[in-house]
Amino acid sequence: MAVNDSKSVSSGSTRNLVRSRLSAGECVVGLTVTTNNLETTALGARLGFHFLWVEMEHSPVSLETLRGIVLVTRGFDTAVFARVPTAELWTAKRVLDLGVSGVIFPFVSDEARARTAAQACRYPPAGSRGSGAGLAASTWFEPGNYYDSADAQMMTICIIEEQRALAHIDAIAATPGIDVIFIGTSDLSFSLGLRGRQDDPLLQEAINTIVDAARRHKKFLGRPAGSAEQILRFREHGFQFFQSVTELGLIQLGASEILHPLGIKPSAKDRSILY
Repeated sequence: MAVNDSKSVSSGSTRNLVRSRLSAGECVVGLTVTTNNLETTALGARLGFHFLWVEMEHSPVSLETLRGIVLVTRGFDTAVFARVPTAELWTAKRVLDLGVSGVIFPFVSDEARARTAAQACRYPPAGSRGSGAGLAASTWFEPGNYYDSADAQMMTICIIEEQRALAHIDAIAATPGIDVIFIGTSDLSFSLGLRGRQDDPLLQEAINTIVDAARRHKKFLGRPAGSAEQILRFREHGFQFFQSVTELGLIQLGASEILHPLGIKPSAKDRSILY
């Protein structure tokens, strides 16, 4: 299935366009942001990525930078999502009040964590989010009542990346307020004792278990994907929400395209990976 099909959602909407595309059966592709550089972040938004995955678990991106990202991407259709370090009410509150359109929660391995994630992203009585969103309201994409709009439009993404989550996956996927079940394939592989290997049948069996639960409870499915080929292949298995390469990974890809045909190779000391 092609990434851009006839059901494309028009730009300029006052809705969360990621939610709109997913609901229309389309896929969304996000650039992973790992550095405190607003220029590259703004460029990523202009290039056409559907969302920015601001990495606050595995990188030095700060709260101040996150607010800057929200400000420099105003006027673009690209949504800003933040992956917080842990699935807690207070970690979600910090990024929500800076104006993100969604929160990505790591290591959601049981029903209690799933409920915490869902409730953290919504105001009472549906959730537990505290009211202090002056900054968020000032940059929100929909004018009017921020609280009602945020409750309706905020995206809650839960990452499944531990073996023990498999025993609870049905309850996790059934949790109201969870939008995307995202499979952290690398950490899941480590948790299964596979040291990151992606081609082991044990990992595929675990992925299938998660996929079945997400489909059963009508949740959107996500996973990492480092190339267009992978995205198109995973689309055939029902995945729609893709974390793509980092901004540094894009530099690597661009450098390879120019330098490799000239026989120029990376420094032997370069051991970096794309994502």
